[in-house]
Amino acid sequence: MKQSKDFFWPSYVDLMTALFLTMLVLFVLSYKLFQDKQSGLIAANAQLKVQLKEKRKIDEIKEALKRLEDPRYFVYNKDFKRYELNFEVEFRPGRYELPAASRQPLIEAGRFLLRQMQSLKQEAGIQYLVLIEGRAAMDPRFPADHPINADLQAVRQLSYNRALAVLYLWREAGIRFPRNVELVPGGSGYRGAGRYTGFQREQRNKRFIIQIQPKIGSLDASR
Repeated sequence: MKQSKDFFWPSYVDLMTALFLTMLVLFVLSYKLFQDKQSGLIAANAQLKVQLKEKRKIDEIKEALKRLEDPRYFVYNKDFKRYELNFEVEFRPGRYELPAASRQPLIEAGRFLLRQMQSLKQEAGIQYLVLIEGRAAMDPRFPADHPINADLQAVRQLSYNRALAVLYLWREAGIRFPRNVELVPGGSGYRGAGRYTGFQREQRNKRFIIQIQPKIGSLDASR
């Protein structure tokens, strides 16, 4: 009987020790999972705060940019959600020199744009892109997929040179934008959103458009 009791107690102690170690391991694993989940929730909450702050900032910028709406110079295109030049500047076929009649209106539009951009509140991490996009017109006598209307390098270069012509005109007129405004010339050739279509209207694509878009960098959610 004594030997039986002596055998029982070590076995009981071993069993309780094993159960204790098992519970300890389960506790550690549960705590680790809890910590990981909590960290994930904290990170998700921080990301949500940043997104909310960006949304508010974008709304503020959109409201501030409404001052660009002046029928003499710029209008807001609701379809493409962009501000655009509100008068036509049509180039001669295959040329990128600005028409003489368009130079002064473009200078006045540039000065107006400069005044409005200078009046915007300058904040760290917020810049504005002023995209000057030159375009070219296809030959409406042929389908868009015809080889004569191929969007080749020469066509892209022509449309890019049309954008540069505006940039150089503004520089000559002494129009210098603040550091938070980046002027970007570009050439979309026969492409680009919001083109004129149809036989009678295609020739009106010998032009450029000016777009103004805000660009927001990283925002600190703790501020």
